[in-house]
Amino acid sequence: MNTYHKVINIKTEIKISFEDITEQVQQCLKESKISNGIVTVFSQHTSCTVFIQEDSEDITYQKVPLILQDMVNALEKIFPTCQYEGQYLHPGPIHTQRAMELRDEKSEWMLNTDGHLRSVLLGRSETIPVLDGEMTLGEFGRIYFSDMDQTRARSRMVRVQIIGH
Repeated sequence: MNTYHKVINIKTEIKISFEDITEQVQQCLKESKISNGIVTVFSQHTSCTVFIQEDSEDITYQKVPLILQDMVNALEKIFPTCQYEGQYLHPGPIHTQRAMELRDEKSEWMLNTDGHLRSVLLGRSETIPVLDGEMTLGEFGRIYFSDMDQTRARSRMVRVQIIGH
């Protein structure tokens, strides 16, 4: 049994952002030389998500694939974008004070509870079987990373772990 691990670095914007990382994960699989096993794609960031969705040839004016914009629209109905203090119970005064004192965070960065809730709903990882050196994503499957935190631009990491032989 062999194991391969790599980190994919992603820069995000001050909005819900999506990054199609399928090609990067395929490159990791090629580098691993593993032909049968599993690929796990994972984000350790609590307001980010990793998911599989089909490619959408059409895009919005903001260059978001239509199927992903449909997902954002649906999530907005479940977890509305956090726009003011007290809209959600989290982060609360203790968490906010500690974040500002210990991590030098700004109070406006605390308005990201919607991103945390959305990421829990969608999940932070995907596991894909590998057969004969190919990920079994199906005909239209793509691997996406999304940062659901709309409060600031960030540097994010996606971990790719491949095990097999």
